[in-house]
Amino acid sequence: MMLSLSRQLPASFHSQNTTHDWPYSERREKSTLLTGQTVVLLGYGAIGKRLVEILKPFNMQIIAIRRQVRSERGVRIVPEEDMTRVLAMADHIVNILPQNESTLNYVNRRRLECMKRGSRFYNIGRGKTVDQNVLIQALNTGRLQSAYLDVMDPEPLPENHPLWTTPNCYLTPHIAGGFNNLDTAIVSHFLNNFTAFLSRKTLNDEIF
Repeated sequence: MMLSLSRQLPASFHSQNTTHDWPYSERREKSTLLTGQTVVLLGYGAIGKRLVEILKPFNMQIIAIRRQVRSERGVRIVPEEDMTRVLAMADHIVNILPQNESTLNYVNRRRLECMKRGSRFYNIGRGKTVDQNVLIQALNTGRLQSAYLDVMDPEPLPENHPLWTTPNCYLTPHIAGGFNNLDTAIVSHFLNNFTAFLSRKTLNDEIF
């Protein structure tokens, strides 16, 4: 979605399916490069580490907010106390937080208002970690340029929910971590780790 939004693909897809117009100058003017932009990760676990690997070729500045601050390759880890400062720097904010008592509505009005005007927000963590009413307001007012949500609250999202028609809000039905032969891959992954465990070998904590 970072690439898609940066290269104006949703807008071009909409044109193809509706007006058949050719806004050459407008689309080029709005297109951006990821190179040099700043990504802030809310949370940093196995998924965050894999995301850093995927983003590495784009030469982006990647910052992760995490309670335990320790050095990690390819990313700058900062404590929650620095959140206001780094959110104001971010071109992209990626929420990968799990759901627990401390993360409910973690992305709230105060934190959304700290985000740089025109930034993009992505939620691939859990729906309940975001105050969706405030998120909708941020999109309607233009504080956020766009949002991509793979998770939301509730799921499935009711057909009359305002997120469906919020401008510049793009939704997928909780599929960001899935693929066609996922179950087979998980079983194979488990069996390989189980064999390694029985042999007292190192387990493979792979995200695939």
